Amino acid sequence: MSKRSGLTEIVFALVALSVPWLWGQTPQTSDLPPSDMQGKARTACMECHDARIIRQQRLSKSTWAKEVDKMTKWGAVVNSADRDALIEYLSVNFPSVKAPEPAARVPGQKKKR
Repeated sequence: MSKRSGLTEIVFALVALSVPWLWGQTPQTSDLPPSDMQGKARTACMECHDARIIRQQRLSKSTWAKEVDKMTKWGAVVNSADRDALIEYLSVNFPSVKAPEPAARVPGQKKKR
């Protein structure tokens, strides 16, 4: 590897790491509420979604059950012994009666008027 290509790779990595910071966002990896089910929710949900997607949801317990069952059919890994506890975790932390979390703005998106 030449000195120049190595420097290019370093600059690229630094820019890639700083972009979320420049946008006022941090990487969403473990922003789910603490609980015994937090790890199970990460395994089941965050394989495809980041925590922000889950935190924005406001569903009733029955709707969370339908959502968990749908995602399981689509490949989410949810042990049948953990299904009810996962639904309880999601419905307690992200209930339909709680105000939604504001959506983060993504650079380049225009505001809806």
